[in-house]
Amino acid sequence: MNAQPIAALCLGLCLAAGSAQAAPSGYHVVDRVAGPDGGWDYVRVDEANNRVLVAHGGSVMAIDIATKAVTPGLAPGAILHDPLPVNGGAEVLVTNGGTAEAVFINAKTGAETARVKTGVGPDAAAFDAHSGLVLVMDHRGGDVTLIDPKAHKAVGTIAVGGDLEAAAVDGAGRAFVNVENKNEIAVLDIAGRKVVTRYPLAGCDGPTGLAYDAADKQLIAACDGATVVLEAGSGKIVVTLATGKGADGVAFDPKQRLAFVPAGRDGTLAVVSVGKGKASIVDTVKTQVSARTIAIDPRSGRLYLPAAEFGPRPASGGRPPMVPGSFQVLVVGK
Repeated sequence: MNAQPIAALCLGLCLAAGSAQAAPSGYHVVDRVAGPDGGWDYVRVDEANNRVLVAHGGSVMAIDIATKAVTPGLAPGAILHDPLPVNGGAEVLVTNGGTAEAVFINAKTGAETARVKTGVGPDAAAFDAHSGLVLVMDHRGGDVTLIDPKAHKAVGTIAVGGDLEAAAVDGAGRAFVNVENKNEIAVLDIAGRKVVTRYPLAGCDGPTGLAYDAADKQLIAACDGATVVLEAGSGKIVVTLATGKGADGVAFDPKQRLAFVPAGRDGTLAVVSVGKGKASIVDTVKTQVSARTIAIDPRSGRLYLPAAEFGPRPASGGRPPMVPGSFQVLVVGK
């Protein structure tokens, strides 16, 4: 056999082997919705009102999922972090780091309905259906403020310590909170208002995003350059996966048994298959540098990631400037 047929045969076999080893997930950027310039933090899907909400600079930005119409300033604020829909979608609780408050707004009009004091630096928020309470993570204060969203009232705090990031709940009275500067997860007894244990996250630097897999009772923690899957009941690490740099969130689709971890510095999205005590990366989707936070619409499975373009970092230091007119929300789907 001469060299040309051998080369052709080798190429065909190599391509076949490669496709068998790493079949693409089919996820890709399917749309982009532009918005006004400004910084951002968490993004949420408001199912009741069929919108995407972004804590965007000094306001909450809303995107109508059906029409893609943008409301750039649904509600003003100082340093906003998390727009969490509450009370059946009638209101949105917005964490305001500038005033150390949780601000309630009318979901349709944006009109303010109440303000509740929190600890220092309120950041991520999570709703616990078991207790009916919202947990607000005070990033700089190290406490979790417990708020009754119907009464618009703080009903307690849990002293955790450290720089608190995202939380997840198990639906049975326990909450799990990422402690970013300690590389651990604090396990909380919500009714008892206390920390019951702490799970060290070996191989994890700066845990931020956190999701709970109810079917397998597992936690999925997004770290800087890694994703850790661990047993929620014991803290035993199932697997540590190398994922992109600059993660600040994670989304979980229980129907497809997939977790999605955005990497803001690398501009990629890891698609992680989880289940039966195992986890593996099935795809790495190209998104955009700076796309670090994420939300999933559980109805469609589509993912939403705010992003923008930035210029070079100033010689004097500090953050690089945002390129005017570049802010947008990426929509990732199949």
